[in-house]
Amino acid sequence: MRDNNSRLVYSTDTGRIDEPKETAERPKGDGIVRIQRQTSGRKGKGVCLVTGIDADDATLVLIAAELKKKCGCGGSVKDGIIEIQGDKRDLIKSLLEAKGMKVKLAGG
Repeated sequence: MRDNNSRLVYSTDTGRIDEPKETAERPKGDGIVRIQRQTSGRKGKGVCLVTGIDADDATLVLIAAELKKKCGCGGSVKDGIIEIQGDKRDLIKSLLEAKGMKVKLAGG
């Protein structure tokens, strides 16, 4: 009697059996960094979302730290997207263009 919904989770020989976790790779962008202002789901507080930077997570954290320091505000990195608190789109655009990135302001 084999059930498709059950699996082996512990063995007395080897101990706990963990399934290998699949790492989802982010899709490659088109080389354009987009800066978008968003307030939905944030209780009216606005944030700037910076997307399209083709870099690993460690590099994104360093870029986010530099942007937060230059803008004088908080922020975070979530799922390859840099979030900066407040409406600092123009300042973020000038900082990223100085790093040699092609930047567009997205959204309204």
